Amino acid sequence: MIRRLVLALLLSLAALPALAVNPDEILSDPKLEDRAKNLSLQLRCMVCQNQSIEDSNAELARDLRLLVRERITDGDSDAQVIAYVVSRYGEFVLLKPRLSAKTVFLWGTPIVLFVAGTTVMFINGRRRGRKSAGEKLTADEQARINRILGE
Repeated sequence: MIRRLVLALLLSLAALPALAVNPDEILSDPKLEDRAKNLSLQLRCMVCQNQSIEDSNAELARDLRLLVRERITDGDSDAQVIAYVVSRYGEFVLLKPRLSAKTVFLWGTPIVLFVAGTTVMFINGRRRGRKSAGEKLTADEQARINRILGE
């Protein structure tokens, strides 16, 4: 029983995410290191694309982490560090994109298209419901139909 419990504990610890930051990257000042981690969590790994550079083991992510730490030690503010990285790699490097005309257009277009499509379907459905069944059959036409149907 104890062996199984120890094994389960070890296996659950193995599932914890490995920290990508190498010990040689860590800054000696804990306040600067906290700033660097916070900034690294906001930047996308350009190789992995779904991870922050803090969580990625890619070489480019390592280079970006070192760049962020270098800019911080040079005295840049958080906004200056982010602006520098964005100027080199573009807006895609941000995990949470800034609100701009491009992002509003990007996120708003599907909503506008959905509303427009729903409106068109609603209007067409109401028009079809209003159409009359056409002119009534004459007595001769109704008699002919009845003969064909065998009534």
